[in-house]
Amino acid sequence: MPALSASDLATVARLARLRLEGEARDRLLRDLVRILEYVSALEKIDVEGVEPTAHVLDLTGGGRVDQPAACLDRDTVLGTAPDAAADHVRVPRVLG
Repeated sequence: MPALSASDLATVARLARLRLEGEARDRLLRDLVRILEYVSALEKIDVEGVEPTAHVLDLTGGGRVDQPAACLDRDTVLGTAPDAAADHVRVPRVLG
């Protein structure tokens, strides 16, 4: 993989609308070069016969089946609400 140049970094920064100056630019260039070297090393790994996966752990059976059930009783809900008016639960205003 070709090395990343300062000109390449300037192009990427311009496209991402980032202002990079001084030490921040130099540090980012070093970090991106290391990342690209790591990706290049990963590309050399033989993955023939390895099944694609979305997660390393087997996550089957984690959910439950939705079952219809009876609704809560209106009077019980309104009776336990901190503030109720008519047939509604009143909540504090959160928007101006």
